[in-house]
Amino acid sequence: MSASALDERAARSTGLAPAFAAVRTRIGLVALLFALAGIAWWITADRMRGMDEGPGTGLGTLGWFVGVWVVMMAAMMFPSVSPTVALYSRMARSTTASLVFVSGYLLAWTAAGVLAFAVSDLGGSLLGSELAWNRGGRWLAGGILVVAAVYELTPLKDVCLGKCRSPLGFLFGAWRDGLSGALQMGVRHGGWCIGCCWALMAALFALGVMSLAWMALVAALIAAEKTLPWGRAVTFGTAAILLLLGVLLMTAPEAIPGLTIPSDGSMNQMGVTNDTTMP
Repeated sequence: MSASALDERAARSTGLAPAFAAVRTRIGLVALLFALAGIAWWITADRMRGMDEGPGTGLGTLGWFVGVWVVMMAAMMFPSVSPTVALYSRMARSTTASLVFVSGYLLAWTAAGVLAFAVSDLGGSLLGSELAWNRGGRWLAGGILVVAAVYELTPLKDVCLGKCRSPLGFLFGAWRDGLSGALQMGVRHGGWCIGCCWALMAALFALGVMSLAWMALVAALIAAEKTLPWGRAVTFGTAAILLLLGVLLMTAPEAIPGLTIPSDGSMNQMGVTNDTTMP
């Protein structure tokens, strides 16, 4: 595909419309992504059964956590990224390249998971018992949610979300040929997605990263922001939800439906029990 042809098509197409049009012509690929997401949800439910301990749930060892995190990201992100993948597949005319693109996207999220684990581990090592639920833990978790709400309204969030809501512009600007190019583009798109969604993922840690209910809520908010036509209104709604949860977590955690409050008065994680053996 020539540069002039790409520019001409970019000028004619904006927003999510080209991606949704590509979905109709690459329905098999989209169905595969949704099937993989469904399998990932099933595996996640099986591996996390009985492990939700609320805010500060233990992450286990690095290897165990990374394995679970990758499956979680497939479950949570594949549905919302599928229009972009379909559009890339239509442009690249290669299913193999499309799967490599998805692998690069997942690689970026894997790196984000490793970073989250390191931050959690370092925080626990430095602060230890100060992160107990009945000491600073509740305030830290609530503060994370408030920060996440504020980030939803920042220009950086808007820029990153724009890359996800207008994937055609991203693909034109980042285009690289071949399988190595597909991997690079997948990583770059994953980077923009992390910039868009890191605060929502931080909120998931604050509420209970091993909770399927909170996973489902965060995944639904991400999908709504990326795919619904109301754009900014959805982002403001997400901010309001996060702010409400943050305030309640600090002032009346028992009022939050589905929240598991640490039963022993302590937060088991933020790095405190990374040596815990997981089933």
